[in-house]
Amino acid sequence: MKRAIFPGTFDPFTIGHQSLVKRGLEIVDEIIIAIGINEKKQTYFPLEKRLEAIEKLYKNNPKVRVMSYDSLTVDFAKSVDAQFIMRGIRTVNDFEYEKSIADVNRKLTGIETFILFTEPEHTHISSSIVRELLNYGKDISLFVPKETELY
Repeated sequence: MKRAIFPGTFDPFTIGHQSLVKRGLEIVDEIIIAIGINEKKQTYFPLEKRLEAIEKLYKNNPKVRVMSYDSLTVDFAKSVDAQFIMRGIRTVNDFEYEKSIADVNRKLTGIETFILFTEPEHTHISSSIVRELLNYGKDISLFVPKETELY
């Protein structure tokens, strides 16, 4: 079984993330959406709310699990027997950052990272933009899956 983790803060999980999971399942048999806990990051939604929202979205899909972790991403990947780390990129700047991390992860553990490019209609969507809209009381329904009920 080919298993990948899809790590991130997912604060919140967007339709761009949802698209990446759908496309990732064409490559691997199972994806674990791995919510990283980073005490240095100020999040909008508490961890429990993010876990609940994503679990609700994928409740009928046995190929997707949702977990949280508080360690290096590669250590978490090894702990769940994932052979791959899946990442999405929107811009060239994202690529440089992700390549450096992928190289280190491969060197440390042999775990490969595969990158999916964000679909053009989603490149403008980021969790940080959605949080900014929330801070100003704007409607975010165009940017997050309706099943998550975050708006």
